Amino acid sequence: MASDPQVVRELPIERSCPFSPPTGLTELRDESPIRRLMYHGGHEGWLVTGHAAARAVLADVRFSSRPELFRSPAPLPPPARRDPQAAPGILTEFDPPEHTRYRRLLTGQFTVRRMNQLTSRIEQITEEHLDAMEQAGPPTDLVTAYALPIPSLVICELLGVPYADREQFQRNSNTLFDLTATPEQSMAAFKELESFLLDLVRRKRSAPEDDLISGLLTDDELTDQEAANIGIMLLIAGHETTANMIALGVFALLRHPDQLAALRADPDLAANAVEELMRYLSIVHIGPVRTAVADVEIEGQLIRAGESVTVSVPAANWDPAKFPEPERLDLTRRTSGHLAFGHGVHQCLGQQLARVEMRVAYPALLRRFPNLRLTVAPEEVRLRTDMAVYGVHELPVAW
Repeated sequence: MASDPQVVRELPIERSCPFSPPTGLTELRDESPIRRLMYHGGHEGWLVTGHAAARAVLADVRFSSRPELFRSPAPLPPPARRDPQAAPGILTEFDPPEHTRYRRLLTGQFTVRRMNQLTSRIEQITEEHLDAMEQAGPPTDLVTAYALPIPSLVICELLGVPYADREQFQRNSNTLFDLTATPEQSMAAFKELESFLLDLVRRKRSAPEDDLISGLLTDDELTDQEAANIGIMLLIAGHETTANMIALGVFALLRHPDQLAALRADPDLAANAVEELMRYLSIVHIGPVRTAVADVEIEGQLIRAGESVTVSVPAANWDPAKFPEPERLDLTRRTSGHLAFGHGVHQCLGQQLARVEMRVAYPALLRRFPNLRLTVAPEEVRLRTDMAVYGVHELPVAW
């Protein structure tokens, strides 16, 4: 058995470049794909930075995602919770077989076929926001004018959530992802979301409509609390992740004009461009975190039961053993196996929806505004290193 590598005292978060992994992560990976990491509160667990090791951890059911076992990578405090036990309906907090039951309820709602059927509506929503941008004229913040409202409206229509309530759920979602929020602020945001979704679920149970939440309620065994928590999870994940990918992806394309020009010239490149941008940018920049429930050997290191493991998706997606010249953005690259949507039983449920939204959003924006440009210096763009989902706070642009 190999000896333990040097302990990493703090999980790297800050970046020297907006598109590369947090400073120091790739160097750690090049030295060893798995090494010790000090967690918040003094627990000595593990940090995984290699692609093969990351896939091995995420695919192994001996690593649990249950919240009562969760430890936060230093220097981040653990998220606030009313109860350390898994919240009914939150898939990401359960292991099989409980996780399997919830996921089975939702799998049919997020098939490739069904997401493709939504394409025309997503195209319509996208064009409406481009029209609004054009009418208002430059300059604008691409986050608030384009990247955020498109996935927000799409997930609202899919779930059956009134889009008029978007300011409330976007505000609370932002608080839940804010790494600087106090436990009290996080708890208040979750409770407000919970109250909002519970009320919506009860109304839909008495007067169902043609939407995903109403469809879930046809399962007699699903409680209102479970349905509300599923709604919270899908609502938050359905707009936060895609919104940040759209904005950060546009920022990356503007800084790589050759790749931008290639995508504008060939709309058929969009599908592969989305995969490469996901790999290149890896907006899930902290975790996922798993805890071993049995002794497991990964890359020659023995991870003992009870030890936590943080998988660095940005470092794994820039592993040259899997992706040659990973620092080069190449929209024609073969990106099969990237971990931006996760891997294993917890792989992102809504990944097909996200793919469709991005495949539409990137080319449509570049076609409408061929002279799109930043209105600030690149180093002035505020990065979301202070948030659980990476991206940019604003993207000031003109055309």
